Amino acid sequence: MSCEIIGAVLAGGENSRFPKLKGFIEISGSTIISRNISILREVCGEVMISTNMPEAYLYLGEKMIGDVLKSRGPMSGIHACLLNADGEGVFVAACDMPFIKKELIELVLDEYRKERPVAAIPLWDEKPEPLLGIYRKELIPLFEKAIFDSQTSIADFLKGIDAYFIPANTIRKEDATGRSFVNINTIEDFEKNIGVSFYLNS
Repeated sequence: MSCEIIGAVLAGGENSRFPKLKGFIEISGSTIISRNISILREVCGEVMISTNMPEAYLYLGEKMIGDVLKSRGPMSGIHACLLNADGEGVFVAACDMPFIKKELIELVLDEYRKERPVAAIPLWDEKPEPLLGIYRKELIPLFEKAIFDSQTSIADFLKGIDAYFIPANTIRKEDATGRSFVNINTIEDFEKNIGVSFYLNS
């Protein structure tokens, strides 16, 4: 299956709070990054990985995109993916989100297709979830300006554009508890959300 939006897995973080690359955390026999690539490919057809460490992800056999401008975290990663994507834009998913539901990806795409906003971003707990949403290529110059202005917060970036924020009540139709938005930043996050000791599981 293919669509006008390309899947993009963000794997460019510094990973300073976790003892291994978070995308390679294994849960139920699969790494997080492999699982997220598989889900995005099912829905979008084409997938790319945003990373500044291509040697670590080469074995996955996916198209890899490095930052074009000075790294400002996910801001630079999304910008680079937009520059390299065919079609209208990208559906980004972080490499450290282990519980993303395919049905939620499809819901966000359905919401996007109604109006085709410059960005379609889920809301949860009254906050945007910018690392699981859609960005259109029209945003490239705005990302460039923000990066040159040393802006690192995607949440702040979203305040300055005409983004569509998908209400939590809509999101709950496919993810009642918002588990898709869980991310693993620390060992404590892992043990809390996976329910086992990291050291026994690694």
